[in-house]
Amino acid sequence: MKNICKITGKKKIVGNNVSHSNKKTKKNFFINLQNYKFYLEKEKYLLKLRISCKGKRFIYKNGIYKYFKKIFYK
Repeated sequence: MKNICKITGKKKIVGNNVSHSNKKTKKNFFINLQNYKFYLEKEKYLLKLRISCKGKRFIYKNGIYKYFKKIFYK
């Protein structure tokens, strides 16, 4: 399963893990993905999404129907 938020489009980023002796090794920084369920009353449909917490805040602020159209009616 890909680590991509379906709302914001955020992905993991790659950076350096720096030790005390300043040796650098590659490290993956993953986003905070959670499973959420949203019920769409107009369509009588339960929408299951794997989104980041920032994506959840966008949905609670702007409404699920804006992003429902964005995902399903491209």
